[in-house]
Amino acid sequence: MDPITFSIIRHRLFRVVEEAVITLKHVSGSAITNEGHDLMVSLYRADGSLLMGGVGFLHHLTSASEACKAIIRRFEGDIEEGDIFLLNDPYTAALHTSDVYLVAPIHHDGRLIAWSACFVHVFDIGAMNPGGFAPDATDIFSEGFSSPGTKLVSRGRLRRDVWETLLNMVRGPEMVALDLRSMIACNNVARERMLTLVNKYGTETVDEAFRRLIEQSEQRLRERLRELPDGRWQSRQYLEVKGEVFRVLLTMSKAGDSLTFDFTGSSPQSRFSVNCSKWASLGGLFAPLFPLLCYDIVWNEGVIRPITMIAPEGTIVNCTRPAPVSVATVGAIQSVNNAACSTIGKMLMASEKYAAEATAVWHANHFAIFMFGNNQHGRLAIGILTETFAGSGGARSFADGVDVGGEIPNPISRMANIETIEATFPIRYLFRRRLQDSGGPGFYRGGTGGELAIVPHDAPDGGLHYVVSGKGTKFPQSEGLSGGYPGGVNDYVWVKAPTSGVNADPFAQGLPDMAGEKVPVSWGVFPLMGQDALYVRWNGGGGIGDPLEREPAAVARDVVDRAVSPLAAEQVYGVVLAGDKIDAERTRARRATLRRERMAQEGTR
Repeated sequence: MDPITFSIIRHRLFRVVEEAVITLKHVSGSAITNEGHDLMVSLYRADGSLLMGGVGFLHHLTSASEACKAIIRRFEGDIEEGDIFLLNDPYTAALHTSDVYLVAPIHHDGRLIAWSACFVHVFDIGAMNPGGFAPDATDIFSEGFSSPGTKLVSRGRLRRDVWETLLNMVRGPEMVALDLRSMIACNNVARERMLTLVNKYGTETVDEAFRRLIEQSEQRLRERLRELPDGRWQSRQYLEVKGEVFRVLLTMSKAGDSLTFDFTGSSPQSRFSVNCSKWASLGGLFAPLFPLLCYDIVWNEGVIRPITMIAPEGTIVNCTRPAPVSVATVGAIQSVNNAACSTIGKMLMASEKYAAEATAVWHANHFAIFMFGNNQHGRLAIGILTETFAGSGGARSFADGVDVGGEIPNPISRMANIETIEATFPIRYLFRRRLQDSGGPGFYRGGTGGELAIVPHDAPDGGLHYVVSGKGTKFPQSEGLSGGYPGGVNDYVWVKAPTSGVNADPFAQGLPDMAGEKVPVSWGVFPLMGQDALYVRWNGGGGIGDPLEREPAAVARDVVDRAVSPLAAEQVYGVVLAGDKIDAERTRARRATLRRERMAQEGTR
């Protein structure tokens, strides 16, 4: 193929995805979609294989591929021009029921030539809790409607029977309808732009470009893998729910031009909804792999071919139906993300050529707090605190992590403006800011997470309720590299107002300033009523290298910037300050003491 034509078609495919994403965001009325960017749009070949992965949560690129293949199998002989199919069954392809896929065949002159696919986390799914996260679910039947595939649009016409049935099963049907219509519009735009491309260059030329694009990606990834050292690297992630501890164990092996991710040794599936299916685990390991190893390679089927996943059936990373999975995206899937990010980082650090690409684990523990209740406008409001998408950057092998720096599995994630949330829910923010000491200490420090507190405001029912799926607060999950420490843990505190019913300081600037009984919460449904408050802090990124080797001047700057406290500077980094000045002699002595204490601890093991 003419290389210029190939390059033009490749760039046109990028633009198709980009315009479809813009359409999805503009039609959607949900902050989780158009501000938090909890979305995905991508293109697939006629057989369902990934052609062009788009931005958003990258877990869904491979899962939507399986969704296309499932529709091909289920509707063989009944896939027609103008159709759009809906799928959200986690045991067929989706991550959890709240993530609804709409996949659409693209025909040219009566021939199926490609698919477009997209997803959003819909406003509601009819689960036992509004918003879809159901931490107390005992099986998938409590987690909302679940479809292994149904035809929503037939030959360009909306099927009213299916449409009305779906909306009859959810809270806030008008908002769910808007979510679905935004995805229909997204797929329509993708189809129109793809047909424009095919009409210009012809089916055979475009399909040849598809084939070569996939071959190119496979060739480039295999070349990169051959440049990296062979070996085995491990990561362990721990999740705690109501006193029970679960483990995600990953051994990543690299040999020649292939990678194997083996989750043997992970905990058996849980009675809690932190489990995930095998398709979710596959997406979970690719979510960091795409940006870390393929940052300059088109994300498509060629990237998938050199990768093998082993996930024993019946474990927390490959649960069997009807195990509950509604919290999977912030549960086992995120631990798979973290473990893959960590092992890839270790492999890159072992390479002289690619060490500069290594990073510690970024934002490793989403806090999925869904709020629901009647708002100040007299309407039902359901949605997430989008600060969880603000994330935190892991340290790089050459620099500190970015404070409140997003996350690896979603390159475009962000949090909504406070005004957006306060206009949607009957709440008021007391504060929202960086969280001191949350970044993992190291020669290069992990980026900080953040903290916030909210109270009810102008609530017709006196407040609202929220769902916490926090997995506990006991285990840090943002792993460091090369002696770097992990980032801090999440925390959730229900601040019960004093008996007077008036918070002593309605403009409190931190948890210690907030009057009332402080009750830790992490799993379940809780009220936010009257003068009570909810305090949340989220984890920082992991560090890289020994914190005792960090330049004292860098630690002093962190203290001035309030990223690190004076206490942590002395106790963790061994840097003693006198005001904002470094006490060089006491710092040398303090670091020598900390090193001796380390050696003594090692000697007792």
